[in-house]
Amino acid sequence: MCALFLGIDNGGTNIKASLYDAGGNELASAGTTSDTRIEIPGFIEQDMEALWQKNCQVIKAVIASANIPASSIKGIAVTGHGNGLYAIDGEGNPIGNGILSADSRSNAIVDGYYASGVAGSISAISCQDVWAGQPPAILTWLKRHDRRRYDAIAWILMCKDYIRYRLTGEVWAERTDYSGTNFIDPHTGDYDDRLLDLFDLSDCKDKLPPIKASTDLCGRVSRHASRASGLKEGTAVFGGMFDIDANAIGMGIVAEHLDCIIAGTWSINQCITEKAPGAGSPYRCTNYCMPGHWLITESSPTSASNLDWFIRQLLKGAPADGSPYPYCDQLVATVDPQESDVLFLPFLYGSNVTRSASAAFLGLSGWHSSAHVIAALYEGVVFSHRMHLDRLRRDYPRVDHTRLSGGAARSSVWVQLFADILARPIELLEHEEVGTLGAAMAAAVGSGQFSNFEQASAKMVRVRRTIQPQMGLTGVFEKKYAHYCRAVETLQAIWEPQATGGPAG
Repeated sequence: MCALFLGIDNGGTNIKASLYDAGGNELASAGTTSDTRIEIPGFIEQDMEALWQKNCQVIKAVIASANIPASSIKGIAVTGHGNGLYAIDGEGNPIGNGILSADSRSNAIVDGYYASGVAGSISAISCQDVWAGQPPAILTWLKRHDRRRYDAIAWILMCKDYIRYRLTGEVWAERTDYSGTNFIDPHTGDYDDRLLDLFDLSDCKDKLPPIKASTDLCGRVSRHASRASGLKEGTAVFGGMFDIDANAIGMGIVAEHLDCIIAGTWSINQCITEKAPGAGSPYRCTNYCMPGHWLITESSPTSASNLDWFIRQLLKGAPADGSPYPYCDQLVATVDPQESDVLFLPFLYGSNVTRSASAAFLGLSGWHSSAHVIAALYEGVVFSHRMHLDRLRRDYPRVDHTRLSGGAARSSVWVQLFADILARPIELLEHEEVGTLGAAMAAAVGSGQFSNFEQASAKMVRVRRTIQPQMGLTGVFEKKYAHYCRAVETLQAIWEPQATGGPAG
């Protein structure tokens, strides 16, 4: 049998595993939900042992579904949500629960960083905002409020690095992930003592694991992990990557003329470049999985999660025996974009404008129906993505191809709105699970199946369909987008008095 590669993706809410051959064909896929705990408001955690067991569950399911011997798997790599904290002690045992990047217990600490000016000094080195879900802020909270747990930490890990540790018994960091944590100067790709000093975390220096690249060998499946997961003992496990990298490389973003949109819980908008960002870059800039390249990201929690909220809280009349998402698509398809000027600001969970911005429907009248409201929601999400992309293209104008993935990509109606509002063709990929594909590509390159990600992309990534904009609607959506931007600007006067500092989103 030809060589197969396993990609595992640990997101904030879902765990997925998929098996691919060297041609990028998916042989099997399995998934489950992770168990998020919110026992105290703002404390967002998950049981690390349960997380490992669920990873074993999906790995076993993939091997069984593919009906192949585990020895056919030549390489494994893991991706996962960035930031948060998955700490272990010297024996490899979890120090309490894993803490997700959505955790906000350290908001007041972060406010202090901004009030004192320390946040600006940190960002000048790290090319990152300072925010509550990052490990330095969480560690500072533990240092101040749970010293026993803090002192017990032997290794500071990200989510995927913990799963890799459980597979191999070896402790490593991985550069793409840690370059987004505010521990690394991404210009050097190494930990920076200045950052530790600014966070008053110099005592954590020895708790930071040695750094590997995405395609570096990071150990082999241990006997214990083999028994737990069904994988063959000794199977190679590679570095893997930050989930934003896995999504980008899984969409074939290997050149500067390509950008990608991930429209899921977050609005993630990305391109790559070989040019290092200068001081004061307004973007989140991390080391990309392709050596010598930077991943430039504009993001905020303003995307398809707004629709999930609407369905959960407000939607009435959806068919009880089917998914509400096709029903929403049907409603939106009945609305002529020219007949309604309702605007939706998709800031239910944060914004890309100011930290205190809140969501709103504007322009509602008594004659508007639920179809008009949901259409405005679809449009507002795309307007938020466009705002991010407009910023990116001011400094990275070479992009001429845009690829889309995430929950919104499953809606043909929403995809057409992306094409119409961005006024450019939108490319959809053959695989929906681009995160697991990106991880599998790291394993394929690491194992020597391909020399680099460019070769892997040429063989494993395929564009399924290109959606063209309806040019007759360009003027309509340009006018709507201008109204959206004007509404956001006008509402600053209401939002700003409530602001406490810190980054948007």
